[in-house]
Amino acid sequence: MSVLLLLSAGRGPAECAWAVAQLLHRLTRDGTRRGLTIDSVEVSPGDRPGTYRSALIRVTGADADAFVDSWTGTLCWQAPSPYRASTGRKNWYVTAQPPQPDATPTTFAEADVDIVPCRTGGPGGQHRNKASTAVRATHRPSGIVVVVDEERQFSLNRRIALHLLRRRIEHGDEAARRAVTTARWRVHDDLVRGDPVRVERPEPQRPGRRG
Repeated sequence: MSVLLLLSAGRGPAECAWAVAQLLHRLTRDGTRRGLTIDSVEVSPGDRPGTYRSALIRVTGADADAFVDSWTGTLCWQAPSPYRASTGRKNWYVTAQPPQPDATPTTFAEADVDIVPCRTGGPGGQHRNKASTAVRATHRPSGIVVVVDEERQFSLNRRIALHLLRRRIEHGDEAARRAVTTARWRVHDDLVRGDPVRVERPEPQRPGRRG
């Protein structure tokens, strides 16, 4: 089982990007100890070397779901700033959330379209009302239906109907992809500081051996 997790510094200062890197290291070590595999999928580097504004990772293993749940929410890295000695702040907040799944585009194929001749009323003359030259085209996977009666020939209306269906489906998929991308990265702006689900700190330095 594989689960994705997105860590983000939001709009926080450089220390938050540093905190993402530190928490990512801690998370990776914790997951490895539990027999999980942690892979980097996509990272956005911070302004300082070795920092990340965001990191998308994949956690793979039998308990991946439970592990990701334990790291989901607002995280706090508690340590003095490595960049500003004058600041007394020690709590640097990061958010960790599973991203929204990518939109799967619908592949348009004429074989998925049901074409039915039909009659339509309205202006167009006696021939147009009596002959079944109009087309009702239904795209089965999406349920989209178009009716075309612009031409007197069935073949022309069929061609127009297929063109309209293709455009509507492709346009809809593109809009869906944009919406999913926006929702996925909105997590950067949804960081809630305070009340973290986890507080992590640097491990104390071990005294060195005397030679």
